Amino acid sequence: MEYAILRIVWWALVGVLLIGFMIMDGHDMGVGALSPFVGKTDSERRAAINSVAPHWDGNQVWFVTVGGAIFAAWPMVYAASFSILYIAILAVLWTLFLRAPAFDYRSKIENPKWRSTWDWVLFVGSAVPPLLFGVAFGNVLLGVPFHFDENMRLVSDAANPILGFLALLSPFALLCGLVSVCMTIAHGGVFLTLRTEGAMQERARKAATIFSILAIVLFAIGGFWVGYINGYVAHNLSAIGDSDPLAKTVEVVKGAWLNNYSTYPIAILAPALGFLGLILSIVFNTKNKSGTAFIFSGVGIAGIILTAGISMFPFIMPSSSVPGSSLTAWDATSSEHSLLVMLVVAIIFTPIILVYTAWVYKIMRGKVTVARIEENSKTMY
Repeated sequence: MEYAILRIVWWALVGVLLIGFMIMDGHDMGVGALSPFVGKTDSERRAAINSVAPHWDGNQVWFVTVGGAIFAAWPMVYAASFSILYIAILAVLWTLFLRAPAFDYRSKIENPKWRSTWDWVLFVGSAVPPLLFGVAFGNVLLGVPFHFDENMRLVSDAANPILGFLALLSPFALLCGLVSVCMTIAHGGVFLTLRTEGAMQERARKAATIFSILAIVLFAIGGFWVGYINGYVAHNLSAIGDSDPLAKTVEVVKGAWLNNYSTYPIAILAPALGFLGLILSIVFNTKNKSGTAFIFSGVGIAGIILTAGISMFPFIMPSSSVPGSSLTAWDATSSEHSLLVMLVVAIIFTPIILVYTAWVYKIMRGKVTVARIEENSKTMY
């Protein structure tokens, strides 16, 4: 397989992994963020938590796989991310760490204050990661400060770690973070509608509708905003050469992230899927067809993530301080042999993971009711 084809295949595979993570682990985080609000009693909150109990930790595999794929396929992107986004990445990891004890310890003691505290710990561990993921995406669109020196060492141009982290919280990046949070909570609300019943189901349905509408509105605002921020255009960029980020020249142009949509009109399908998926999710969830609504909610998430990826292509991580050091799908990859070996591994193991995941969801399907929680109060979360 040619090197250029392997590069585009791995660009697509990393995108698929990101989409898989946001769909599979996204509804877990959405449920965690919603549980203190849709559950008015302790048993209802336990029903919400137990709706994702069989698979929430297994869905973390998607996150680990994304990190591993970026490390192996795009080592320079991995290095740049941990140099510039280090505090943000640590914040994501530490808030994700909160989820495990919140699930496991919450119902160990029959004390309202104890359980309420863990409910809010779970909320933080579920709401903050998607916010920071969205902020990270927003900053990648804006460009992050780094360059390569004369010895090809990657150097961060951020003032210091704390100020660098605060600089990430720009208005556009926060908007992207809010899009991520809203689509995640909406996805979790649809899943709760599918897995619960009664008054709790109706509250989850209402929450899913509200946050889906918010995601649509914020996504539209972001689309208009992108036309007014600086984008990047590469010149002298070869898809078949060695991975040398400095072999090209990069021009910073206002609104350049919209160029791919005029060059490749089919690319408009990505944002169309984002809007259409969320709209159809609202429609089907309102008609009590939550399974179909969950599928379309996933389609909406996929469309939003694809929109960001297609807008930037071939850029992966633009440099705001030295644009010529920007990393692209053509010059930031591992060797041809590494990409080929990883592709073989992915072809073998990805179907196995998908089949196993589908089996787990099939076995654990069905409603999680308050009565079931009360009957098994000592054995369930």
